[in-house]
Parts: sequence; structure tokens; C-alpha cells
Amino acid sequence: MRNLGGQSALLDRRAFLRMAGAAWAAALTPHATFALSRTDAVFASGYKASDGSFGIAVLAEDGSVIERTPLPARSHGMAFSPVTNHLVAFARRPGTFALVIDRNGQKQPITIAAAENRHFFGHGCFSPDGRLLYASENDFDANRGVIGLYDARENYRRIGEYQTYGIGTHDLSVSDDGTLLIAANGGIETHPDFGRTKLNLDHMEPSLALIDAASGALVERHALPEKLRQLSTRHIDLDDKGRIWFACQYEGPRNDLPPLVGRFGKGEDLTFLSLPEETTIGLANYVGAIAVNRREGLVGLTSPNGGRFVVLDGKSGRVMRDESVADAAGIAATPHGFAVSSYDGRFAGRSEDVAWDQHIASLKSAG
Repeated sequence: MRNLGGQSALLDRRAFLRMAGAAWAAALTPHATFALSRTDAVFASGYKASDGSFGIAVLAEDGSVIERTPLPARSHGMAFSPVTNHLVAFARRPGTFALVIDRNGQKQPITIAAAENRHFFGHGCFSPDGRLLYASENDFDANRGVIGLYDARENYRRIGEYQTYGIGTHDLSVSDDGTLLIAANGGIETHPDFGRTKLNLDHMEPSLALIDAASGALVERHALPEKLRQLSTRHIDLDDKGRIWFACQYEGPRNDLPPLVGRFGKGEDLTFLSLPEETTIGLANYVGAIAVNRREGLVGLTSPNGGRFVVLDGKSGRVMRDESVADAAGIAATPHGFAVSSYDGRFAGRSEDVAWDQHIASLKSAG
């Protein structure tokens, strides 16, 4: 799978080894050591193995697996702190666990259990200083999204929660200065008694919310217009100007062609990109993942439903690449553009006997 040119502040090989520690590096297999010696960037992704087991893998830029950690069930999104070198894998909705992996090799993995009457929505992020883990969660009896607050200094003890001012909260991010939390409220009601069934497709409430990270107070809430009521706001990423890019999944008629990608900043209205019709058709009303390459000003999209990989210019919104990638799953910025994974085991230019999950985490350096 080809990459598109560019560089980013990804964790390089020497920084990764410095953070991970000599004991961890010495425990690697010869194959893993060789893969790490040849990579310019390091990633993580969840997977399902051919025997039906689940795990999370650390990978080199070419898709070579450096290390695997087993998981009790399927994961979805991940959070990484370059300050503490902790990687967290969140269970797929409506899962009730998150696993914290210490990349320094100093602690055994920590399992976070969801609070009573809560389950994880599959995403989260760290505060820039690494002290707090924020997790998107469902207060399912009250039908409201919440952000669970976990203290990394106290073995990830849950110390409280904020509202997300919406329902069906999915992806979650934080501003570079740590002052704002950004919640993608997909607007879809679910309850664990009904598994993954969507309970309110006829009256969805999608929105994007900016939340004060210090107090949990609502700063801004952007509800989608009535005509886009069935457009679920699912995934987000931030560019170098602090603008939020968001990607959507449409729950309305399949022959509709709603906008699927947009952006906004604090104090701005939502702006949807007008993509060429052939690109919108190719995305099949479903963007599964989005990533911003800040250095090059590019935005990457994947659609497993359409089997597409699309790259946009971050300034103009112009489509720079639109190509077929069967079972396209995760996407992440690389020093050379974007890495794309697939549900049939491909990651960049390599194939493994696993099904990669929908998201890739870039293990970024603190610098």
C-alpha cells in the first residue's frame, strides 16, 4: 500500500528504544529486533488472530509486528501518552474493559473496569501531561454520553466524570494545550441489553461538543442541522492550527449522498467539505477512520464499506488521492504520508495472518 510524502512528529526508532528501556528491547525476538532496527515510525493496532483470540500489536512502519499483547476481547481505539509511555486499548462498544500497557516495561498491564452502569465507547485520550486518561463512556440508563476521568498516577483510579452534552459519544480528543476536550457525539442511542443495536435511527441527535477540561463545563455545542439528523459524527482529529476535522457515518437511505467530512474551530460554525460525487459514492456513506498529517497539511480517510482510501488537502479540501483498498480499516500519519491497514491483515506493504481493527495509534514522541 503506497504512502504519500511528508514527515510528522512520530516517535523515531531511537526515541522509542530510549523510552521503552533496555530490558524491554532485550526481550524482543530477533525478528522483532530486526523490524525495529529498520523502521522510521512505530504504531499500535488491535487485531483478531486466526485462532479467534484478540490482542494489540506494536508495528513498524512497513507492517512488521514488533510485539503482541493479548486482550480478553476485541478492542477498538487506543490512547498513547508520550510523557509516560503508556498505551491504552479500549474495548469495542459495549465493552467494559480498558487495558493499560506500560511501554517502559516497569509495570504489568493494568485492567480498568468500567464503572457501574457505564460501558466504554471504544475511544479515549490522555491529557498532554499524561496525568489524566479521558475515556468516552455511556451512561446507558440515562441515555447520555460521559467522559470518565482516570488518574494515571494512582493506577488509573476513576476520579470522576464529565458530561459530553450529547448521546452516543464515540471519539474523544484534547487540544494541544490541554484546555479543551472534544467529543464526537454520534447521536445514536444504545443499551447493553440490546448489544450493538441502534435504538433511535428515526430521531438521532448527532453533535460535536467542546468541553472545558478543568471543570467539565460546556464551551460550545454544534448540533447537526435537521436535514443531516441521521449523519452520525464519529471520529475526529486535530490539525496544526487546532481545527477539528470530523468524519461521519450516515444512517439514512443508501442512495442519499450527504457530506461525510467537515471541520471547525473554536468560535466557528461547522463547515462540511463538498467532495466530488465519485469520491462520496466511493466512501459508501461511511468513513471509518480519519487522520491528519500535520507536517504536510493532509487529511486521510478510510472506508471499509466502500473499500476506499482518500487523501485531502487540508487547506482547500481538494481530493489528492482516491484509491481502492479492499477492507480498508485504520489510518495514521507516517513520516511518508499515511499508513493504512485492512481487515484482511494488510498493514502498509505487509500482510499478517490477523484481522486488523478499525484504528491505528501513532506512538508519537514528546518532542
